[in-house]
Amino acid sequence: MTSRSFVVAGLVLTLELGIVDRSALAQGLGAIRGEPESIKRQSRLGPSPGAGANPLGTSPGAEEAVLEGHLGMTGPRFIPEPFPQILPEISTEAGPGLTFGQEVVMPPARRPVRPSSPYGLLALPRAEDDGPPNGLTLDQAIERLIRSNLDLYSKSFEIPEAEADILTASLRANPVLYTDVQCVPYGDFSIKRPGGQTQYDLNITYPIDVTGKRRARTLVAYRAKRVLQAQFQDAVRLQLDNLYTEFVDVLASRETVREARKSVDDLEREPAAPRPGSRSGRAGAPPATDEDLRLEVQREAAEVELTEAEELNRADLRTLGVLLKMTPAEVERLQVRGSLHDTAPPPASADDLVRLALVSRPDLVAYRLGLGRAEAEVKLALANRYPDLFVLYQPYTFQNDAPLRRASAHSWGMGVAVPLPLFNRNQGNIQRAQLNVAQTQAELTALEDQVAFEVR
Repeated sequence: MTSRSFVVAGLVLTLELGIVDRSALAQGLGAIRGEPESIKRQSRLGPSPGAGANPLGTSPGAEEAVLEGHLGMTGPRFIPEPFPQILPEISTEAGPGLTFGQEVVMPPARRPVRPSSPYGLLALPRAEDDGPPNGLTLDQAIERLIRSNLDLYSKSFEIPEAEADILTASLRANPVLYTDVQCVPYGDFSIKRPGGQTQYDLNITYPIDVTGKRRARTLVAYRAKRVLQAQFQDAVRLQLDNLYTEFVDVLASRETVREARKSVDDLEREPAAPRPGSRSGRAGAPPATDEDLRLEVQREAAEVELTEAEELNRADLRTLGVLLKMTPAEVERLQVRGSLHDTAPPPASADDLVRLALVSRPDLVAYRLGLGRAEAEVKLALANRYPDLFVLYQPYTFQNDAPLRRASAHSWGMGVAVPLPLFNRNQGNIQRAQLNVAQTQAELTALEDQVAFEVR
């Protein structure tokens, strides 16, 4: 055999081993199956209970940790030294550093000042005014918050996104279509130079899920959706709490404006105080007295307080307008109707409120559902212990014997590729999922204790 024949035989052997090895191809299909992975995306509603998120935040060197800002972690505290209290003793005698003949500054004698309010009379309005009849009530504000708040609107997309995750997790793997040509000669086969028939194959490979990975993935995605639904309810609860706070702030600042305006009006009814050194209308009138100056100072202080109260009220209205997605023009015209006096019946006892909170608080409900999700993650990790089986079906094989002047043949074939899980059986992920269940249970217990203390 010539050297050229050795080269040709080597190339044919290389093609046979590199292209036609179906078992190697079938075993490599696991990387292109496109199986949906566990739901690990982040949510605008915060960390999902039961998802295995790190409660300590990200690792050092990756991103900013969430532990900063807690008590004991705020950086060095510097205790300033107390300022020296300089209490010089005033004496008519020459002290250290003074020579006789120098003038010693004596403290002025204190004048008796009768107690008075810096804002005038501060007489409260006799009848409480709840606001204009067409003012914004709390019920109307709640309705608009649910309908128009942009933060809640953006977070509401988490629910349909979770439904899309369920669809992704429930999808089956795609089959793989494979075709090849074997024993292609360099030239032509003949009786003097025979060779194996040129063979044309068409193969279909499909992975078989024998451990229920698809069902486990779908269960995890479904329970993740239920957790997100509870988290969205908690987001609504927190926004309602913010609305209550801002609504009460608006009512309180409105009352402050009324009190400050009443003080200014009462002081305006006092006799006008002339400026220091000025004269009254008639010639020879005495200069302004201390009482007149005191009233003038009170008027100015009351006007300043009125201006600050009005600005605070406008700031509270702007904050309320942001929650309700109002335009600046709407905020300028906004008036609320409500009272600071609680006219509702008294609440239930503390024990009843604690029991109600432990049953109904959506953040607790989210953690209880998250515990179920963590258990589903354990089932998914167990299902991922063993890879899929690959079934190969070869419906068409054509062997061309025409160069040898013989009839060509058609055939079919089947095969199975079984990955051997000798080393990797998902042991680490299984252990992590089991620890996540215990971690979620501990977080749930801690949150229950926190809720009980908050309600009491």
